[in-house]
Amino acid sequence: MSQKFLQIHPKDNVLVALTNLKKGEIISWAGQSLQLLDDIPVKHKLAIAPLQTGDPVYMYGVLVGKAQKAVPAGGCITTENLKHAAEPFDYHGVQYKWDAPDVSRFAKRTFNGYHRNDGRVGTANYWLFIPTVFCENRNLDVIKEALVNELGYGVTEKYKHFTRKLAEAVANGDNLDTIQLSNGQPAHHRVFPHVDGIKFLNHDGGCGGIRQDSAILGKLLAAYANHPNVGGITLLSLGCQHLQTNDFLMELKSQYPGFDKPLFVFEQQQAGKETDLISAAIRKTFEGLQLINQQERKPATLDHLCVGVKCGGSDGFSGISANPAVGYCADLLVALGAKVLLAEFPELCGAEQELIDRSVDEKTARKFIHLMRSYEAQANLVGSGFDMNPSPGNIRDGLITDAIKSAGAAKKGGNSPVVDVLDYTEQATKPGLSLVCTPGNDVEATTGKAASGATLILFTTGLGTPTGNPVCPTIKIATNTALALRMPDIIDIDTGGIITGEKSIAQMGEEILEYCIRAASGEVIPRAVQLNQDDFIPWKRGVSL
Repeated sequence: MSQKFLQIHPKDNVLVALTNLKKGEIISWAGQSLQLLDDIPVKHKLAIAPLQTGDPVYMYGVLVGKAQKAVPAGGCITTENLKHAAEPFDYHGVQYKWDAPDVSRFAKRTFNGYHRNDGRVGTANYWLFIPTVFCENRNLDVIKEALVNELGYGVTEKYKHFTRKLAEAVANGDNLDTIQLSNGQPAHHRVFPHVDGIKFLNHDGGCGGIRQDSAILGKLLAAYANHPNVGGITLLSLGCQHLQTNDFLMELKSQYPGFDKPLFVFEQQQAGKETDLISAAIRKTFEGLQLINQQERKPATLDHLCVGVKCGGSDGFSGISANPAVGYCADLLVALGAKVLLAEFPELCGAEQELIDRSVDEKTARKFIHLMRSYEAQANLVGSGFDMNPSPGNIRDGLITDAIKSAGAAKKGGNSPVVDVLDYTEQATKPGLSLVCTPGNDVEATTGKAASGATLILFTTGLGTPTGNPVCPTIKIATNTALALRMPDIIDIDTGGIITGEKSIAQMGEEILEYCIRAASGEVIPRAVQLNQDDFIPWKRGVSL
């Protein structure tokens, strides 16, 4: 690596270490020699000039913290000497100008997707099991055990085989260390070749708690049933819960009055015996699977894509490599007429003014301001402000304030205008970049993005995370090559070449879009989908960062 450090923005008064820098080392910066007074771990920051208590620290050209004690030039920035700070924000009526990237390479490209009657195009064709209440989770688990492996969608057979071999070794008194997990997965014949999977939305809601939670859950489940990647639904209800079946059906019709997918509803308190309920649900589901198996992929222009952008297990390289590369891909998509969804409101803290200034009109900006301030006020009310967002892993890898984390996280949204702001479960309807109100929590955020209509999710990570989504193929993008090599079973794309200088952000952005087109066509299956990483956590609108 030729470059050992980086100043991200000319206004920044810190440098980012691109490799481990040693105390006493002398680096050349702005025509002057700077001696390092501390070891600077890779991904961490060092002061360019002396900082006094209360002095602002800038990264990405924005305020990310204030010094809590004096930091000499060449000293390491840590949680001991820097605390979170961000500039106030408001609507100032800025007329935003955007230079769209050249998309001539992609202008006539298409992907092969599933065309739905509402005009949207899915990147997959799933059958979805939905419980209206947590009481039905066990029944879903039984059905899942019965269906998934038998129909060719299982990924656990190698572990079952491993367990059987270990059990035999115990019975025979053999050494367990001699038993090895087999590589690969036994081949499964897909009974329904045009059905990409059978998915299950187990959750802990639908009753108890407050009625508002059940109402929001109803909107969320209806959004998943109406999702363009879903071909049909089996709904299981107990019967006496807060979220009644009729409430769900009304919400479904309000979102799309022309809803016409196969939908089978079973109420356990009406069905009687559990065996009758489960056998009837499986039998009807087979009828539905036969129906949606008749659907086949057909070409669609790229403006039919709706891509969510997300980061999780972030590190000090996230805002330098993977997030800007995804942001460039987002700009390409917007220029092509597609939809892009940027969420995680606690991780936009410090980047608010830029997003406000990029809003297409005052109404859009005001809605974002209202949702951000309401969310932060709710967090502060219980003594857990946005400043508490960074995780121990984030901090350990250089993201020591929420504003540092957020300034890098916002790069996933590129530079295009903000055309809409969506509250949780609201549907994306406008081409361009929309902001979606969700927590930063990985699964709550991906759950919310899919609810707003994302048909693919680009998920960047510097530390590694197994997060996926039941109905929205999730593509994992590593910020660094070391992670991509260490966890190849969960990583799809490596942007570490940006750190080493081997690739530009624009080159990686175009590579990511190429992968999106292949994934949307079913030509490549993202790792999270291969592993059935089907994470689903509804947000109850309580404080979650």
